Amino acid sequence: MAIPQDERNALLDLARRTVAAVAARHPHPAPPEPNGVLGETRGCFVTLKNRGRLRGCIGVFVPHEPLGHTVIEMAAAAACDPRFVRDPITPSEAPHLSVEISVLSPLVETHEPEKLEVGTHGIYIVGRSSGCFLPEVATEMNWTAEEFLDNCCSHKAGMGSRAWQQPGTKVYLFTSEKFGEEGNAD
Repeated sequence: MAIPQDERNALLDLARRTVAAVAARHPHPAPPEPNGVLGETRGCFVTLKNRGRLRGCIGVFVPHEPLGHTVIEMAAAAACDPRFVRDPITPSEAPHLSVEISVLSPLVETHEPEKLEVGTHGIYIVGRSSGCFLPEVATEMNWTAEEFLDNCCSHKAGMGSRAWQQPGTKVYLFTSEKFGEEGNAD
């Protein structure tokens, strides 16, 4: 079921205000009333880019709060993404960021991961470590299902590329409803 545009706008505004607050070292905005999708307990990822360059991307599969709360938490975490600790988002950069939110379906374990639908399914692989890719990664990289699984194991989870085939490794599929707005690109 598609998220209504007014609720998408509310989530994007909430993420943007959270990122601006974190960059300025101010308190996070108050969570919204848990109505509609904002009140559902759903996993999500928040992605921040500046002129197409990644500045942060953090998410959670199994949240413990309504989606509005989770978006605040993930936006704050994305604004402090550890990959950019030496180049943090500044208050002057925050208005120029584009914000994307991916709202996730529940995880479903699969015993036939190679049959995933490229571009539709995201993957979360759990073995001796874990890693995930959102659905769009496979299409952006022009990967087959097996390449998608291999790269998640080797590049995200730090396991061997074929770890998804090993006993004890679990592969979960999910779908994502992704939406965003463009920051000021001047």
